[in-house]
Amino acid sequence: MVTNKDVRDTNIFVDTKKIYKNMKMIKEMVGDDTEVMAVVKANGYGHGAVGIADSLLEAGAKYLAVATLSEALELKEANPDYPVFIMGHTPDRLLHHIVENNIVQTVFSLKQVKLLSRLAAESGKTAVVHVKLDTGFHRLGCMPSDEYVEEVCQMFEEDNICVEGIFSHLALVNDEENQKQFNLLCDFISEVEAKGYKFKYKHIADSIATVDYPEYRMNMVRAGALIYGMRGFHTGYLPVEQAMTFKTCISQLHSIKKGEGVSYDYLWKAEKDSIVATLPFGYADGYPRNLRDKGYVVINGKKAPIVGVICMDQCIADVTDIEGVKEGDEAIIYGDGTDGSMTIEEASKLAGTNKNDIIARIPARPIRLYI
Repeated sequence: MVTNKDVRDTNIFVDTKKIYKNMKMIKEMVGDDTEVMAVVKANGYGHGAVGIADSLLEAGAKYLAVATLSEALELKEANPDYPVFIMGHTPDRLLHHIVENNIVQTVFSLKQVKLLSRLAAESGKTAVVHVKLDTGFHRLGCMPSDEYVEEVCQMFEEDNICVEGIFSHLALVNDEENQKQFNLLCDFISEVEAKGYKFKYKHIADSIATVDYPEYRMNMVRAGALIYGMRGFHTGYLPVEQAMTFKTCISQLHSIKKGEGVSYDYLWKAEKDSIVATLPFGYADGYPRNLRDKGYVVINGKKAPIVGVICMDQCIADVTDIEGVKEGDEAIIYGDGTDGSMTIEEASKLAGTNKNDIIARIPARPIRLYI
């Protein structure tokens, strides 16, 4: 029988014990009165949403949050009982999937809610929604106004609808802007609830705000990067651990002469007689193409710099100074740094981007193996 690891040498290893531990720490930090929505959009930030779902729920996650209907349906196909929340917009023509699969949906107009109400009535179900309020991010949601207060109140009155929550998103510009956004959300909630309607859940804090701004946790937080061990916070601290390791194996070794080049355009040429290793991963595996001559892998405990233009499916490392190197040897692309490997954080700095971009860009091609 062929196993996943037999298909290709380039694989993502996900430590589900670290995922569980990270989630537990987040839950303990926010306390029993605050629920945690585990954000698993973008295929669990590259870790595989389905593969980590059980660990997150066992560790106390209230919801598995995604960005799109397609991501929600993937989780529901794996387990119809998964509590799935869509943070993004679902077009009207697709809202029947929300009702049919018992997915919690973000809404920002009475029109959407009325349509969900009709669909739910036809199915004999109740559609659960969270209202998105735009407090300045200007991505989704409506800005606070008297008219929008009335519209949200009407949402509560619709049959077969449960307006379970309300939320917004911080732009994280500075403390003053954060406070302004938070106040807008709180004031809007107060106006709606003064009319006799109550939201069960209220949330505005993402991973960074959850750690750095405990005063914004309300009674639910949306933890994404934290789950995977990405430390984006600035003033607070939580000892989460990177859960992903990215590995491959050497395909072929080449002995080249001084002055010979490798890969496209020969943008790297050997300064001395050298040995280079072909590695079966490239930018189609999510590796940043601009890490040419900056990135490295670890082989036999030693750093091997990536040289030459990174190809779609392969790249080349200089292994001249690594004794005993041979074809088939393991190469660590991303690790936790304890073995000298490049961490996600280091990769993001070298590539001039953020950690989430590095992990979320990894496509489905590298097989996920759960340990």
